[in-house]
Amino acid sequence: MSTLISNERPEPDRVLVDIAEYAANFAIQSEEAYKTARYCLMDTLGCGLLALRYPECTKLLGPIVPGTLVPNGARVPGTSFQLDPITAAFNIGCMNRWLDYNDTWLAAEWGHPSDNIGAILAAADYESRKNIAEGKPPFVMRDVLTAMIKAHEIQGILALENSFNRVGLDHVILVKVASTAVVTALLGGTTNEIIDALSNAWIDGHPLRTYRHSPNTGTRKSWAAGDAASRAIRLSFMALRGEMGYPAALTTPEWGFYDVLFKGNSFSIKRKFEAYVMENVLFKISFPAEFHGQTAVEAAILLYPLVKDRWDEIDKIVITTHKSALRIIDKTGPLHNPADRDHCIQYMVAIGLLHGHLTADHYEEDCANDHRIDELRQKMMTTEDTSFSQDYLDANKRSIANAIQVFFKDGSTSERVQIEYPIGHRRRREEAIPHLLTKFESSLKSRFPAKQTQAILELCQDQQALENTPVQQFMERFVI
Repeated sequence: MSTLISNERPEPDRVLVDIAEYAANFAIQSEEAYKTARYCLMDTLGCGLLALRYPECTKLLGPIVPGTLVPNGARVPGTSFQLDPITAAFNIGCMNRWLDYNDTWLAAEWGHPSDNIGAILAAADYESRKNIAEGKPPFVMRDVLTAMIKAHEIQGILALENSFNRVGLDHVILVKVASTAVVTALLGGTTNEIIDALSNAWIDGHPLRTYRHSPNTGTRKSWAAGDAASRAIRLSFMALRGEMGYPAALTTPEWGFYDVLFKGNSFSIKRKFEAYVMENVLFKISFPAEFHGQTAVEAAILLYPLVKDRWDEIDKIVITTHKSALRIIDKTGPLHNPADRDHCIQYMVAIGLLHGHLTADHYEEDCANDHRIDELRQKMMTTEDTSFSQDYLDANKRSIANAIQVFFKDGSTSERVQIEYPIGHRRRREEAIPHLLTKFESSLKSRFPAKQTQAILELCQDQQALENTPVQQFMERFVI
């Protein structure tokens, strides 16, 4: 006896339609979102420029085949590379994410929405140069900021209620999905073409989180976003050339995303796609460290004056944290590379207590060989405060709380230093922006001469001037 299965083509999944219609048609009205997107662009590019100091990053950059020249190719900030947009997206995404210093979104799923900038800038720069060569107008940076807001929103809203890490998938799946949608729209794709591209993004092969967790933590976590961004542009270009999509990519029984990769569950989406995520995004202002540990580092630095001359007197250090931090960055035992160290809350806290500050250089071998770091790590114990975990998920709070208390052998203790909101949180945005601008200027100075640095600073601090600047002219300012 055979079972007859209908081969009638279904209507596109509702999630695909909602994302595509938002990407193609929604008009962003929030001036706060555009202003925040400008800060996000500055901060992310600055992080990328700082990463160019590290050979482990730069060895991955440039054309796939050395010496390749691409007419109208997209630029890679801080370099002289002019690449095809797919390779450029990988380059930009890789350098921006390398130091784990760009923006963050924390919910049921974690991630870094500015990872989408790699795809957006590469596509917009390439298309602008091609348009000029064909006598057409280029994109302007307002178009880039709009695409950023929408990519942040798609990635962030999907992350609010849906945990991809719980099924072992890495959060860059959402970079691929968001970038595919906004790039296809940016390049003039119809709603149906965006749906086709999106469907291919969802049924694509997806990275496991293996490289983010003990005992395998490694540098793939620093180039995974660039990989996702480059794949998004490829899928977008294919859809724009007429490649077919798969309308029930999510919901098809047995073979769809939900059944194969999401334990049979459908996505929960409780907010409309607007501009919520960009307005509430978290900036990493002070420390290049996994965001769940940012307030722990801040607390450790506050305790530094008390403990800096008393290392041998410490009996134990209690780190009180939230469930997500315990899942991602709570580590004992040896740490094997910088990527391993910047995802270890004990290592971050030890650096804060030992040095009174934390930079990317503290994850390198020269610093990691300091025996005091592991001696302090062995004295640390981590524990969950359930109220921290609850407030982390509270839509009206979105706190990322940590507390640290140091206990000495003589029975005395430090105060219990508790910080709920890191400086990059929306609740501390006014306090944070001057530091963000200083961080950006310092990043520019690490790569460019004074005159070039000043020209970039003046443009980026003028909202209207930046928005009106053609994309290719903006990108040329960052050429070495």
